[in-house]
Amino acid sequence: MKNFSSIDALLLFLFLLICHACTPPSVEKENANTTDIEAKVDALLAQMSPEEKVGQLALRGRSSREKGALPESLLERVRRGQIGAFLNVMDTSHMRALQRVAVEEGPHGIPLLFARDVIHGFKTIFPIPLGQAASWNPELVETGSRVAALEASSVGIRWTFAPMLDLCQDSRWGRIAESPGEDPYLASQLASAYIRGFQGSDLRQPTTMAACAKHFLAYGAAIGGRDYNTAVLSEELLYNLYLPPFRTAVDQGVSTVMTSFNEVNGVPATGNQKILTDILRDQLGFDGFVVSDWNSLTEMIAHGFARDAKRAAELAARAGLDMEMTSQAYDDFLLDLIAEGLVPESQLDFYVRNILRTKFRLGLFERPYVPADHPGTFYAPDHLEAAKTAVVESSVLLKNEGLLPLAPGTKVFLTGPLAHQGREQLGTWTFDGEGDRTRTPHDALPEATFVEGLSYSRDRDRGQFAQVLAAARRADVIVFVGGEEAILSGEAHSRGKLRLPGIQEDLLSELIQLDKPIALVLMAGRPINVSDYLSDLDALLMMWHPGTMGGPALREMLYGEAEPSGRLPVSWPRAAGQLPYFYNHKSTGRPANPEKFVGIEDIPVGAWQSSLGNESHYLDLGYTPLFPFGYGLSYGEVQYGPLEVSDTVLVEGQSLELRVTLTNTGARSTTEVVQLYARDRFGRVTRPVRELKRFQKVTLPPGERQTLRFTVTMDDFKYYDSEGQYGVESGTIDLFVGSDCTRAEGRSIDIR
Repeated sequence: MKNFSSIDALLLFLFLLICHACTPPSVEKENANTTDIEAKVDALLAQMSPEEKVGQLALRGRSSREKGALPESLLERVRRGQIGAFLNVMDTSHMRALQRVAVEEGPHGIPLLFARDVIHGFKTIFPIPLGQAASWNPELVETGSRVAALEASSVGIRWTFAPMLDLCQDSRWGRIAESPGEDPYLASQLASAYIRGFQGSDLRQPTTMAACAKHFLAYGAAIGGRDYNTAVLSEELLYNLYLPPFRTAVDQGVSTVMTSFNEVNGVPATGNQKILTDILRDQLGFDGFVVSDWNSLTEMIAHGFARDAKRAAELAARAGLDMEMTSQAYDDFLLDLIAEGLVPESQLDFYVRNILRTKFRLGLFERPYVPADHPGTFYAPDHLEAAKTAVVESSVLLKNEGLLPLAPGTKVFLTGPLAHQGREQLGTWTFDGEGDRTRTPHDALPEATFVEGLSYSRDRDRGQFAQVLAAARRADVIVFVGGEEAILSGEAHSRGKLRLPGIQEDLLSELIQLDKPIALVLMAGRPINVSDYLSDLDALLMMWHPGTMGGPALREMLYGEAEPSGRLPVSWPRAAGQLPYFYNHKSTGRPANPEKFVGIEDIPVGAWQSSLGNESHYLDLGYTPLFPFGYGLSYGEVQYGPLEVSDTVLVEGQSLELRVTLTNTGARSTTEVVQLYARDRFGRVTRPVRELKRFQKVTLPPGERQTLRFTVTMDDFKYYDSEGQYGVESGTIDLFVGSDCTRAEGRSIDIR
């Protein structure tokens, strides 16, 4: 090795001095904080016994309905350092007592981390995540998670099991309600927004919560849309579709990641070294901690992957699982596995280091208790206003034959099983939401005549039908608020049929016979099959499950005080038999062709046995969805100009600018979601027919023209092939700008 001279040393010193001078203060401070935290973690880890280390890996659950004093046995476990975190402790006196024992009586004063499923609000409930995805507005999503963090952290919750970043192409899956939709680019933009909102700019502030990107990986790819099911994925699909939102989450600094219940290519996610270590740690560079989903570690036994709990603990520990939720395999067997040489002791230290690092980053060692001056307030006026805005921007107008907005003085008849059900309109995963604080459509429309008709979505009692029909005859317009109860979507609530439950369709059918204008308002956790009666409706408005302020938002939209500006984040199927369906599909060797399509009613009786069109379709459902990805109407009229590009050739290291001019040709202000799609005509592997690359949500006053600009680079068109190679080859890229994935103005560029 070369010896340094005094001149070499001087030059090195000057170089380091210059580097230090060029380092921005924020980066310098962050680096100092990181170094300080790592030193503290190392010092603390050196003092801990093996039993205390295993204790940090334990996330213990309690029912939020449990009453009475804390068991002394539980307090003793905390006192001995045998528990690192709790979920569902909602009695604030219990939370404080547990924390006091941990920091004042525990071996090293290590604070507990308290967690809760705060998914789309704590007390002030925003639309379900699928609804927020329909807003196509990351700023709105960030605001919603900021409100949730403010309210939840005010009672001591510093860790939320959100955002869920599982893409979903199958509306039968119950957890589509929690999904960001079917597109990786849209989901990635929302991932950043959720994490910024939950974690803020400084995670040490007591008003923040550690976010948890879940479920890693490909939970939304479960076969048949059935929860907990198997996912079989090619490398191409895993890297191009399901991984990008998680990559963004890690880049955004997400604190924690949760494993999924499903198996991926034969290996349950909780024991899957490829996805937890090779991909998440080594490729993405994640340095937080990974937590299992509820009992998913020991459920590897039911999967047929582990013969018993000890083997499950070994598989999870070797795969890369830091913390075990509720089950106790690590507690029972991890030290034995280390003693037997089956799990390296260094692996235990690695996990504890990740957990302690997160607790230091949260500032829990300095401020383990909720400060007296915490600014979080339930149902603050600005929280409610933000929630109402979120409903308006999330609601998707799917049909409007000139009915909406209603004219002043219109005699409205309000009916339907979701018209006055405060708890149900909150949607799934709202443990802390309060139905009596929810504003329903009935609350917001006191001037409307109201007969519920059906008391819940699955109701089959026709007892009120005559009263409903009598009242409807006296009205100018019928507003039917139907859909699903909250319990019919979410975890373990997959559905094989997507029609309105109960006898809602029967009541709707009788109302249609009155020949009155009907607006159907849906509150549901997934797209609903309305194909059979869509033509009989004058308006169709999808509100998803809208949350606390659904009623006031609906009133404003009905009367035109606000305009629904949501767009579909998933394709809306014609029927469940069309699923899975997604816009970014492959072409196939015989793509569907409207000029050749032969439907089931077009086949002559006794026809000669033949291929009948020779293309990819269903005889009875065709090949298009009822409503495409990105679709949504507004109350205004927007005209698109031609798509312009700054150049027709794109090379590495350069960028292209795309421009399109929009004109509001209507008489009122209106909002448009402008969407940019691309198609790579030929690739190393076959490519989707279209892929979302950019979007902008803009509001235009009457008569206004606005030019929107999108910048793209070579990176926007790179992809992973089946061999794991990342890049894009020379060729032609078709670019489209429009109002959904099907209606778009196109241009082509060459990649060189």
